Amino acid sequence: METLITLVIAALLIVGTVVPYYRRLRRREAEAHNRLEELKLTGHDKAVGLHPHIDALECVGCGSCVDACPEEDVLAVVDGKAVLVHGAKCVGHGRCADACPVGAIRLVMAPPGRSAEFPLLTPQLETTLPNIFVAGELGGLGLIRNAVAQGISVIREIASRPRRPQEGDAFDVIIVGAGPAGLASALSAKERGLRYLVLEQETIGGTIMHYPRRKIVLTSPFELPLWGKVRFTEISKEEFLRFWERVLDRTQLNVKTSEKVLSIIPGESGYVVGTPRGIYAAGSVVLAMGRRGTPRKLGVPGEDLGKVMYQLLDAGSYANTNILVVGGGDSAVEAALALSRRGKNRVTLSYRQQSFTRIKQKNEIAISESIRRNQLRVLFNSTVREILPDVVLVESDGGIQTVNNDVVFVLAGGELPFGFLRDVGIGFQHQSV
Repeated sequence: METLITLVIAALLIVGTVVPYYRRLRRREAEAHNRLEELKLTGHDKAVGLHPHIDALECVGCGSCVDACPEEDVLAVVDGKAVLVHGAKCVGHGRCADACPVGAIRLVMAPPGRSAEFPLLTPQLETTLPNIFVAGELGGLGLIRNAVAQGISVIREIASRPRRPQEGDAFDVIIVGAGPAGLASALSAKERGLRYLVLEQETIGGTIMHYPRRKIVLTSPFELPLWGKVRFTEISKEEFLRFWERVLDRTQLNVKTSEKVLSIIPGESGYVVGTPRGIYAAGSVVLAMGRRGTPRKLGVPGEDLGKVMYQLLDAGSYANTNILVVGGGDSAVEAALALSRRGKNRVTLSYRQQSFTRIKQKNEIAISESIRRNQLRVLFNSTVREILPDVVLVESDGGIQTVNNDVVFVLAGGELPFGFLRDVGIGFQHQSV
């Protein structure tokens, strides 16, 4: 009798725990499968850069990679195997590969027919022009750890080659860009005794400088020359910029900010780099400028008005204001959400597509909830036609709407610096995006 009671209790425990777990698992797999089919219709299931390749024979379906991915809906377990669901949103940070207990994941680049444009690079990250290298985001990597590793790697390669004799004020290497890749290159160059110079068109921080305030920056631990181990994995934008300021204070790197590189042409012993302030000669050049480039503009009448801006630094600066945000990526959505939660602002988001397809899942949930609560308005399939002092004319649903407006934020990405690189003479993987 006692044995029977024990078996009954065990059966009840199994039914009460295993069955609900199995049902939840099947429900999540069904949702992931439906999401994958939905994204296939728009092509957003395919990656455009560095992304995980999952060996189905090795994968045990444990879901560790899904849990490790901070982008939330990039990976999922379907039919007992991990799959890439929202490939277009993958930034190639590699946490999934680190988390896989059986080593079934490796990072690969999307094929040239699918990937966004990237410079043609050798395994040493050298472009089609000798002694011009690429490090970081410009080459297709999106994680700070990767950018730092590439910055160090290209300097190691430069230092290993016979140095060309440099005369006068010439440098061994000029580094274009003062983001993580550029600063890591500079630290490595200084550690190795190279004559170097960093040129940055804006200020320290690179792409991170354009993040909204208090935005969390994701990375993985990495090692910096002349500094040591950097252990944080999540850090706010402000804290991260302060970290780089401390690095510069201690190491006294040779960095010139607010100096945009306008030209790179062959010289007698390397290259001559031109800026608005002068020209610099160097044996090698490291391009660590990122992919953001200059802010993408709308090209409409009135865009030169003072109320039009291309980055949001502090949503708290706006109250009781009519605001239009233009764009459909995470930056635009996050800005619209932040502004709508402040000081009774009246926020409209204009996006040219019929739905959000490239934003983080948490942003998709947040903006859907904000729309439901009438905290902000979204105009899908819309295009800004003209910006006037007090209103903006927006074409939507086949007609022109007049939107009351005090401030316009154009957060539609940046013009990639590829035109400049082609003028320099650098080759690319392919010619279409």
